[in-house]
Amino acid sequence: MAQETAGAKMAAEVGALLRARNALLWVVSPEEGRVERALIEAATAVEFDVRLWDCVGGVTNAVGKEMPPGREGGDPAACLQAIRDSRERSVWIMRDLHSWVKDPTICRALRSLARSLQSTTRNEARAIIILAPSADVPPELADHAIVVKWALPDRAEIGRIFDEAIEPLGSEEGLKKFPDAFAQAKLTREACVEAAVGLSAEATAACYSKSLVTQDKRMVPAVIAAEKKRTIGGKGLEWFDPDPRGLDAVGGLEPLKAWLTIRQSAFTQRARDYGLPLPKGVFLVGVSGCGKSLIAKAIASAWGVPLLRGDLGAAKSKWVGDSEANIRALFAVAEALGQCVLWLDEIEKMLGGATGGAADGGVSSDALGVFLSWMQERKGQVFVIATANDVTKLPPELLRKGRFDEMFFVDLPTQVERRAILSVTLAERGRDAFDIDVVKVAKACETFTGSEVAAIVPDAMFAAFSDNERNITTEDLLTAAKAVVPLAKMAADKVEGLRTWAKDRARRASPPEVVDTTTGNRNLDL
Repeated sequence: MAQETAGAKMAAEVGALLRARNALLWVVSPEEGRVERALIEAATAVEFDVRLWDCVGGVTNAVGKEMPPGREGGDPAACLQAIRDSRERSVWIMRDLHSWVKDPTICRALRSLARSLQSTTRNEARAIIILAPSADVPPELADHAIVVKWALPDRAEIGRIFDEAIEPLGSEEGLKKFPDAFAQAKLTREACVEAAVGLSAEATAACYSKSLVTQDKRMVPAVIAAEKKRTIGGKGLEWFDPDPRGLDAVGGLEPLKAWLTIRQSAFTQRARDYGLPLPKGVFLVGVSGCGKSLIAKAIASAWGVPLLRGDLGAAKSKWVGDSEANIRALFAVAEALGQCVLWLDEIEKMLGGATGGAADGGVSSDALGVFLSWMQERKGQVFVIATANDVTKLPPELLRKGRFDEMFFVDLPTQVERRAILSVTLAERGRDAFDIDVVKVAKACETFTGSEVAAIVPDAMFAAFSDNERNITTEDLLTAAKAVVPLAKMAADKVEGLRTWAKDRARRASPPEVVDTTTGNRNLDL
């Protein structure tokens, strides 16, 4: 038995709404073609004729034939009057009307028409479906319009798109010209479907087509995934490559790493059966350069899931309502991917203005509202890692318990953590930590941030390279450390303020400081 797709479920819902005599539906989706086809099927299934309207082509039927009032009905007022005068049991799919309802005259006409259509007989029943890219319904229509948010294609629907894409390869002519292509494509079906999750139907078909034409009629999941990265980018969402080393890339922060490791198993079906809720995410507050962003890159790799970097600020628009629509679309794409990590770096800058009145016309406040609502109500497997350096700019609503699973404070690294950071960085640069007195260097880096500790390794390597390309020494690292003016010294008041704020508000991401009195030299048992 074929699996029912998300689109089929949405179509069934629309059919039920039409049978319930809802005269005005507001369907939200940027996928005009895919959604139109589903709406036509839904309306036909419940015995409605279908009319489609746009401001250029006027009125047509489901197969594109011009219907009264034809092109003259391109004017929205004329089309609404034609719907009022019609006596046919029909559904009118309006492609462009969302742009016209801002006109008070059109809005009034639509509101009155929606009210009158509720009382018509069954044979004369009419309904209007506004197909729009956003859910920005005018308040005058809020009581009349039923908002339906159309989901992106799920795996079952993407599978059908894949099957359609490779169908020519399985034809008699295709098998003759490319004898192995069809069998190869079928073997990669699952991987290719997974690679396209999160894309629209049109973008999915385009990715599959590109793979076929550029890879000698072969479906290559890596090519599809690369194309998806390019397609998904924009409007505040970026596909980011995680750190391949996983949590081994992070020196220190053991309590935070242990907490994240435990959460990984909570995404399994066994966890659902046990009664565990899906993890929502973690909020990392602390000193800049101490590993907050690195954790996001590392945990995505450790969990083996995609990493998306979200920028709510980039999703903002000067047009009223567009910012919220863009942010909702950003979250919808993330949710469609299934389990993934959504990284919101320096979130206080993205939501700057949300606590400062209406200086930006309320755009930041609206963006905050959309984000908080999504964090509270979402059901998907997106794990959010939000980071912040300046807690004074964070709205209190964002910090309330329940938005995130936990809040951690990331302080300057302890002496033990500085040793770990040095060891990790030396290994990354192809150097052996056993050749370096890391204890001595770590002590010299007191009050350094993690990034400042890591930065002295390449600085020392530059010095050693210029000196006959010799190996770096402990003295090179100590010399590099002496040249650093730590952020904690330049912004001592800010660092201390962060510590004071976090004292009773957040868990520590680092273990308690343990003073190491060892020299780092190895004692041999002779």
